Amino acid sequence: MDPHSLKKLNALRRERNAAILLTDLGDGRDRVIGEGDAVAGTLGEAVARAFRSGKSGVAEVDGRQFFLNVHLPAPRLVVIGAVHISQALAPMAKIAGFDLTIIDPRTAFASPERFPDVALHAEWPDEALARQPLDAYTALAALTHDPKIDDPALKAAFEAECFYIGALGSRKTHAKRVERLIDLGVAGEMLERIDAPIGLDIGAATPAEIAVAVLGSVIRALRTRGLDGGGLPS
Repeated sequence: MDPHSLKKLNALRRERNAAILLTDLGDGRDRVIGEGDAVAGTLGEAVARAFRSGKSGVAEVDGRQFFLNVHLPAPRLVVIGAVHISQALAPMAKIAGFDLTIIDPRTAFASPERFPDVALHAEWPDEALARQPLDAYTALAALTHDPKIDDPALKAAFEAECFYIGALGSRKTHAKRVERLIDLGVAGEMLERIDAPIGLDIGAATPAEIAVAVLGSVIRALRTRGLDGGGLPS
């Protein structure tokens, strides 16, 4: 690998940014492409698909073959609220490959007994997120129904451009939430990104079923990043 490529790749990985090491299989030359870098034409389409899928592989463009070695940050899921839905969500998120963190200042809920083997922070979101900031490869699900706990975390998710932002509650509850977030300085068009009521519309009723719906929405958001209309990548 070209030393300059290695240096750039390591820098992007340290900062939890996605990158692709692109190698021309004809002459062996390589270069690093960061997510968001402009790449034109058919090769650009192949690069975009690779970033979304996270899968490395060979792409043939105009008679030339390239190997795209994809390096994505491990996706994180930060859940605000140590509630029953979170208990069901924790093992499923782990199986799906998400690094899960649960934040809830209510120690009666956020206990190691209820959440074994989970990164659990029994403190306010602004305190926990100051040490472990959100980023573009993090999904945030606000599940407490308590504006004092949920709203600061949602605002932080917008500022960090999290790939998924969801919040529990009815449409009436969400309308009031939107008013509060506008008062906190969140732009109106950004609020359209909130998945609320949270999760896929699968008729979920129990905490476990809602957890399935939430995880489905998170996975869909991860795999459709940058696609207008949210269509799934081919």
